[in-house]
Amino acid sequence: MQVLLASTSPARLMLLRQAGIEPLTMSPAVDEEAVIAETEAREGRILPPDEHVLLLARRKAADVAARVPAERPGFDGIVIGGDSMFELDGIVHGKPYTPEAATARWRDMRGRTGVLHSGHSVFRVAPGAEPVEAHAVAEAAVTFAADVDDAEIAAYVASGEPLHVAGAFTVDSLGGAFIERVEGDPSTVVGMSLSTVRRLVRELGVAWTDLWNLTA
Repeated sequence: MQVLLASTSPARLMLLRQAGIEPLTMSPAVDEEAVIAETEAREGRILPPDEHVLLLARRKAADVAARVPAERPGFDGIVIGGDSMFELDGIVHGKPYTPEAATARWRDMRGRTGVLHSGHSVFRVAPGAEPVEAHAVAEAAVTFAADVDDAEIAAYVASGEPLHVAGAFTVDSLGGAFIERVEGDPSTVVGMSLSTVRRLVRELGVAWTDLWNLTA
């Protein structure tokens, strides 16, 4: 059973590898900002975080699932798409991109708890059959240490790690030392809830263990 990750995220790739899966990868051709803007304009409202990440996860996975027959003939397996956002006090934070934004974010987050929302979409794709999808949102609460000082923040930001990750932090690398507690599936904070993906795969009639293709 093949696995195709509809993402170029190193964190999601690492998670699957740690779970015994070496996936194929394809980058989804989705204009995320345009998708959200068009949906919010059509519905006349701002999407809450859970709907936001699920919409983008589904669009990414659907785009790749539709392209698979032409780009990878004979593919028989599952396509996984995801999206994540961090919420603190009702304000949603994506990737900070700049050192200034990351520094401000960390000064605001220390000693507080926010929620990481992660959308998941899984498609079962087989030759000659219409793709079938299952989807879900996972959430995990993250509490940051209150004693993170400005020098530590400056050093962390200078490492470059927080600039291109949702919420400006990681739990599995340099940022992990500044996080005191995670409530929920820890892999959600890394970028994809493995327990959620397993459940979705099973909904599509595929055994999770059938996806293992790496040996210790």
